[in-house]
Amino acid sequence: MLDNLPRGTICIEDIEMGMSRYLRKVVTDEDIEMFAQVSTDRNPVHLDDEYAQDTIFEGRIAHGMLTAGLISAVIGEQLPGHGTVYMGQTLKFLGPVRPGDTVYAEVTVTDIDHAKRRVTLDCQCTVDGKKVLIGEAKVLAPSRKFD
Repeated sequence: MLDNLPRGTICIEDIEMGMSRYLRKVVTDEDIEMFAQVSTDRNPVHLDDEYAQDTIFEGRIAHGMLTAGLISAVIGEQLPGHGTVYMGQTLKFLGPVRPGDTVYAEVTVTDIDHAKRRVTLDCQCTVDGKKVLIGEAKVLAPSRKFD
């Protein structure tokens, strides 16, 4: 038995079809600037109000991968949680996330392979009820048993 699993981690033995978890986060100017700094993606559509006004978005938007990172946070912190290993992720960006938007990021279990500890999760992010990101993640879930 693994005694060091963090509280809130859901092991493969306890994951069920349809389980879901979510988080809500207001995306701030500081978040966008920090993401630009860490990723080195300093595209002015994210950072320069004047430049962004003349784009199809008519204003600054958050990096798409910042939004996708919220999916990673739900997976890594809640479902399955600490000890989860990402195996793959598909993403489709459907709309912009702007500074000040509240993003609702949710993952839902759609398939489980208990023998291989693999879990497939439907992923989506919404702003004001409108989908801005959809995708699917495949992860290796933690287990209470040694391999």
